Amino acid sequence: MNKKYLEYMTTIGAVLILVGAGSYITQWALSPYLYTAGAILFAIAQLMSRYEGKNIIIRRLRRQQIFGAFLLMLTSVCMFTLHRNEWVVCLTVAAILELYTAFRIPAELEKEKN
Repeated sequence: MNKKYLEYMTTIGAVLILVGAGSYITQWALSPYLYTAGAILFAIAQLMSRYEGKNIIIRRLRRQQIFGAFLLMLTSVCMFTLHRNEWVVCLTVAAILELYTAFRIPAELEKEKN
């Protein structure tokens, strides 16, 4: 898939995640659905972006990134089944993993290129 489309999917997914999680506090009925759609788009975009190199650090970071995407989807399941705020814990862990890998992967790719 084209890298440009993957960037669009990631951005749209992230916005839907943010709107869905942010509007959940108002108990809007469509919040979990928006969040779920965003989590699926975000996860698909991350699964479709591949790393074909041999760098073990980047491969480990990619596994962490995919695990973070899985936790984002697990959060949507928690939003539907657990009607309190337990889903926030899962979302927090996923966000930390995604944020960490978002900074570390480009840095490692730059090191690999030099």
